[in-house]
Amino acid sequence: MFTGIIEAVEKVKSVSSGKLEVSVPAAWSLADGESVAVNGACLTVTAHRPGLAAFAVSPESFSRTTLGRLKPGCAVNLERALAVGARLGGHFVTGHIDGTARLLGVRSDGNSRIIEVEKGPDAVIVEKGSVALDGVSLTVYDISPSSFKAAVIPHTWANSVLKDLKPGGLLNIEYDILGKYATAKTPGITRDFLKENGFI
Repeated sequence: MFTGIIEAVEKVKSVSSGKLEVSVPAAWSLADGESVAVNGACLTVTAHRPGLAAFAVSPESFSRTTLGRLKPGCAVNLERALAVGARLGGHFVTGHIDGTARLLGVRSDGNSRIIEVEKGPDAVIVEKGSVALDGVSLTVYDISPSSFKAAVIPHTWANSVLKDLKPGGLLNIEYDILGKYATAKTPGITRDFLKENGFI
């Protein structure tokens, strides 16, 4: 379990079939079997030494995420698993990526950036709900049939890989786990259903 608050931005060292090597902060004390979110995807540490960690990556993870597109030198967001009793600064992020979404645009708004992201047919998002993009916890707003927007504050912009993305680029996306369970348990109850029956 993660929070979507990025701890470090580091570089990919190597990518091969079933394996990803990434530089990590030298101060991190990792253990084999530990979980680390790499661009939002929960991966298992299989080997480590100061400043470097190797992760096992399944074919499913390579195909469903942007991990298969990474090359040596690419920057990635890193977050260690949430410790029991630690503050939950973002939202509940599992690291189980739902798929990828295309960045449609970026614009400045005061000191923040507004990003617009494509909304797929299976998207589970609500106004002012949460979404994780490349592992970054963000609040959704201005939802349309084909897209949604999120505001990125200066600290998050400067301390994540979001700043490196260009329109047309792909992001790992994880929808809010609470919303996914609610949708799965009540498949017939949609926003249109609630509106048609006078609930909203």
